Amino acid sequence: MTTTPAPSPAPSPAQHPSDLAASLKGPLPSDPNARLALFAFRRMGAHGINDAAASATLLQAFGAGFRRPLVLMRTMMADLAHAANCPITIAPCCCLRLTGSETTVLTILARAETAPDSARLLLGDLIGVRRPDGVLASITLLAQAFADAGRPISF
Repeated sequence: MTTTPAPSPAPSPAQHPSDLAASLKGPLPSDPNARLALFAFRRMGAHGINDAAASATLLQAFGAGFRRPLVLMRTMMADLAHAANCPITIAPCCCLRLTGSETTVLTILARAETAPDSARLLLGDLIGVRRPDGVLASITLLAQAFADAGRPISF
């Protein structure tokens, strides 16, 4: 007579983390300007480029000069979505850690003006495109808009 082993209980969520949890690479940036850009990036990535919360946050942060960073953030998001050949992982706004894609985007924003060759290579790897110059131009303009408003992004 053979006996079959009893089925094991279903694994708990802690034993099998979600794909998102496995992709979280690091903590939120300490720079408030990088956190501001990250918030707008996450909101527009999840809710569309016309997200009211992202617009209101940029209005509050930049005051009367909010239009330039807002339009350039929308442009960057549209360019990334149009040009990307691979997924860009975005965590929820309440998440206290960064995905690898978010880390790369913030690094590109921080390096766009000071190390454009490095930013170009990172962007090409992120979106899977050999010549990402059009997208890099919109990212560089966004970084310049933040810096011109006294909010340079450092990461």
